[in-house]
Amino acid sequence: MEIGDDDGRTRTGTLWTATAHAVTAILGSGVLALPWSVAQLGWALGPVVLIAFAFVTYYTAILLSDCYRYPGPLTGRRNYTYIDVVRSYLRESDVLVCGFVQYALLWGTMIGYTITAAMSMISLKYTSCYRDKGSLAECGAAPGNTFMIIFGAMEIILSQFPNLEKIAVLSVVASATSFAYSFIGLYLCAQFLISNHEIRGSLFGEEIGANGISSPSKVWHEFQALGNIAFAYTYSMLLIEIQDTIKSPPSENKTMKKASVYGIGITTLFYASVGCVGYAAFGNKAPGNILTGFYQPFWLVLIAHLSLIIHLAGAYQVFAQPIFAIHEKWLSSIWPSASFFHKSYTVRLPFTKARSLQFRLSKLLFRTAFVILSTFIAMMFPFFNAIVGLLGSIAFWPLTIYFPVSMHIAQVKIKRGSCKWMALQTLSMFSLLVTIVGAIGSAIDIVENLKQAKLFKFVM
Repeated sequence: MEIGDDDGRTRTGTLWTATAHAVTAILGSGVLALPWSVAQLGWALGPVVLIAFAFVTYYTAILLSDCYRYPGPLTGRRNYTYIDVVRSYLRESDVLVCGFVQYALLWGTMIGYTITAAMSMISLKYTSCYRDKGSLAECGAAPGNTFMIIFGAMEIILSQFPNLEKIAVLSVVASATSFAYSFIGLYLCAQFLISNHEIRGSLFGEEIGANGISSPSKVWHEFQALGNIAFAYTYSMLLIEIQDTIKSPPSENKTMKKASVYGIGITTLFYASVGCVGYAAFGNKAPGNILTGFYQPFWLVLIAHLSLIIHLAGAYQVFAQPIFAIHEKWLSSIWPSASFFHKSYTVRLPFTKARSLQFRLSKLLFRTAFVILSTFIAMMFPFFNAIVGLLGSIAFWPLTIYFPVSMHIAQVKIKRGSCKWMALQTLSMFSLLVTIVGAIGSAIDIVENLKQAKLFKFVM
């Protein structure tokens, strides 16, 4: 018989499941764009920026994990979501900003993952065609909307998992596949680097005037690179939700700190390796998605894209479950006695012994409708990855820096004007500057995409 925690809930999460959730949330398809980001910054700044973002993300994750309970890190009331933590320590206006930014970023990432998955499915089609007909074959256009619908149908099924705690297995699978395509991308870049017999790239990235690049374009690309790297390290928005799945003892914050060390450490190792080796192989001509630079060996590239699709399917749910939870809780509070929101139905699964599936009509309909809406928006704006980059840039400062720092100051009562207070405020202001320039670069990219975009037209 399982014994509930101090709030009556039973938690089964461990260090390893929390680490799996963390790796799934952090290590996403963004790793494949890092060679391009390093190429914009050059050898002088690219690796330094990658490591700096890792240290900042880890430091604020430690601060945030101590805020899971209120008023202290070891005892007190639990906060189940990021918004609950902000509500406990800060003002109501901060709660509104946090809620808007967090859930906008979560939803934007879901839409971006739908587009990215469709692109990988298209790449699978082309790679298979080249394998069968030769690298110079005419394989025809691949309609991306069809693949988006296929991916959306997969997510409708996966979205019926009850909550984030129940998709631990899905996160483990997603983490394993993220390692697979990251390793493959790293291997392909390393092989290409060896075949070149030289390390490519330059100290400050592509020079002005080379390949027609102008001074403004170089600046916008550098800004966008900062935004892409910031988005790649976006993790804090899910940290509290992950921490709320962990059983105790030991204390939840102690386990979450270890999970953050492992999760951020593993992803940083991959980020630095793929970003730097990819830049050394391709130089200033590094593609936006490093896997698109390869079609051979066919079987390895096929495995890479298939692994990416599986990872996105699992990561999609890690981002979706907090949205489902907050809306379902809100709707249930409005209609506390409505059977539509509270009555559970049981369906016996065929070809199994004593196996059944429980569901609520509200969850079945709401989650299905939400995934359909997300897929529909992805089909309307197939350049939405640029918007996700903008959301990531905007969200980095408030979610990863400002709120954790402000709540830490309130929790330990750091005196205003003290050395530690000044150091934390300096970190916050510098991160705000990074967010602003990253947002500007992403906004310029959105404008360029708008000039060429056609609604419901996604063909590669």
